[in-house]
Amino acid sequence: MKIIPYDSINKTRRGMRVMSRELLYQRGSDSLSDTGLLEVIINTGATNNSVNQISKNINAVMQKYGIECVTAKDFLSIKGIGKARAAMLMASIEYFRRLYTKPTAPLIDTPEKAFEQLAHIKNKKQEHFVLLTLDGARRLISNRIVTIGTMMASLVHPREVFAYAIEDRAASIIVAHNHPSGMLDVSQGDTDVTNRLKQVADIVGVHLDDHLIVAGDEFVSAM
Repeated sequence: MKIIPYDSINKTRRGMRVMSRELLYQRGSDSLSDTGLLEVIINTGATNNSVNQISKNINAVMQKYGIECVTAKDFLSIKGIGKARAAMLMASIEYFRRLYTKPTAPLIDTPEKAFEQLAHIKNKKQEHFVLLTLDGARRLISNRIVTIGTMMASLVHPREVFAYAIEDRAASIIVAHNHPSGMLDVSQGDTDVTNRLKQVADIVGVHLDDHLIVAGDEFVSAM
């Protein structure tokens, strides 16, 4: 049996790490395998556990638990990973999760889907005027109560609506208000508000998709 000097083993391990790093420099990070990327991140191995093996074990843990469920305790179960490395891995994951992983906003491409966002006003005893701002893909940016009126009426000015729409950089908006009376009739006041909002929408370049009137579990469009 050929005995390989311990120093030679260390040189081999260092060589693997350097190889991954040099490959990253020369060809870009996308040229590395998942394990290779982890070798660059981890940088060094531990006693009786090479950087390559530690990287493979980290990759196995990530495959098992996923980015949303993995914990520092999972990393600490790997030989060669102490508290400092576990903390570094968790901090890296959280940083990139915050930066690049955004929750999928609801798609509002029908009046029915818009109505689903209005459950909080359907049984109110006062009129609530709500603004839904949407991006270019018709996904919800925000859901705001703009004004709260009396039992009989809610007054809203276009400047209040479009100040929020412009702040959100919305491509389009849906407005809505509830009728505490439970009646779904479109009043002259509702029509006037819709027309004023349409005029301003044309000027500022934010499309008014709809104006919904809500009463209990039913709705109607005032457009």
